[in-house]
Amino acid sequence: MIMEQRIILSKNLNEDVAIAISECEHDKIFILTDETTLKFCWPLIKGFYSLKEAQTITIKASDTSKNIDSLAFVWQQLSEKGATRHSLLINLGGGVVTDLGGFAASTFKRGIDFINIPTTLLAMVDASVGGKTGINFNGLKNEIGVFNDAKYVILSTSFLKSLNAENLLSGYAEMLKHGLIANDKIWAELLNFDLQHPDYQMLQSLLEKSIKVKERIVLKDPKEKGLRKALNFGHTIGHAFESWSLKHDERPILHGYAVAYGLIPELYLSSIKAGFPTDKLRQTVSFIRENYGVPAITCDDYDGLIALMRHDKKNVADIINFTLLGNIGDIRINQSATDDEIKEALDFMREG
Repeated sequence: MIMEQRIILSKNLNEDVAIAISECEHDKIFILTDETTLKFCWPLIKGFYSLKEAQTITIKASDTSKNIDSLAFVWQQLSEKGATRHSLLINLGGGVVTDLGGFAASTFKRGIDFINIPTTLLAMVDASVGGKTGINFNGLKNEIGVFNDAKYVILSTSFLKSLNAENLLSGYAEMLKHGLIANDKIWAELLNFDLQHPDYQMLQSLLEKSIKVKERIVLKDPKEKGLRKALNFGHTIGHAFESWSLKHDERPILHGYAVAYGLIPELYLSSIKAGFPTDKLRQTVSFIRENYGVPAITCDDYDGLIALMRHDKKNVADIINFTLLGNIGDIRINQSATDDEIKEALDFMREG
C-alpha cells in the first residue's frame, strides 16, 4: 500500500525496495546503519538483488552518536567510497540513523537522494516521516538540521520482532500522542492495546492510522508554520527531559519515554488552561504511569528544565510555547504558560 509522499507500508520488502531504488537516480548505493541494525536488520535485506552492489557505512548505536562528529564521519565515508551527487543513500535504522542520514544526504554535494527504511517503531511513526533531518548540538536536541523529504519511506513491521520492550514503548508514545491530537476512537484503541503482549498485526493497523494522522498534518503545513505544531504536543517539556537526561544520566532516557513523560504535564496544562476533560486526563496519565513510570527528577531540577524549554526552537522571544488540547482532537497551538504553572504541572507529573 502506498500513501501520500511515497510512504510504502510494505507487504513484500524485496519488491518494494527494488521499486523505490528504481525510481531514484543512482550511480552507487550506500546503506547507512548503526552497529545494532548492521547485526539484526541488514541481514534481512542484504541478499536483495537490488542491493547487490550496495556499500555499508556504520555508526555507533546510541543517541549520543547523533552529533557533528558522526555526521562528518558519514560525509567522509561517502567521499572516500566514491559517492557523487548522483548517488543514493539508504538509511536503515532507528531515528538516529534516519535523522542523521537524512541530514548527511541533504548536505553532501549540496544534496543526494535518500530512502528511509526505519527499523524501530519510533522511527516508523516519527523520525522517518515528515522531512525533518538533523543532529543534536551543544547539548540540545535537533538543534541543527533541514527539512528535506526522503524519496521513499518503506515501513515493514518485520523489523519490529527483534525490538526490545523498551524501544517498542518508545515508539508507542508517539502513537499515543497522535491519538490524542486525532480523535476519541484512535485514542481509545491505543489505550486498550496490550503493550506487554503485542499483537503485531493489530500494531500494524494502529501504526497505519497513526502515520495517516501525521501525514494529514504535515501535508497541510510542511514547514511548521501553524497546524504542524500540533505534532509538538508533549514535546516542549519532553525535549527538556531528554536534554536534561543527556547531561545528568549515564544512560539517557529514550525519546519516546521523554515524550510520554512530557504528555503528563502538558495534559495537566491543557486541563487548567484549555479545559481538557479530567476523566480523559486521568485515563491517559494512568496508562502512561503503568507502562512508562515517572522520570527521576526533583523540584530542584525545575529551574534547569525550564531553562532548557526556553531554548526550544518553537519559542518566540522569552515565551515558552506549547501546543495544548481543549479535548481529544481539539488542538490549541501557540499557547504559553508561566514558570509557576509549569512547576505546578511538573508537580502533578511527579505526584499524580
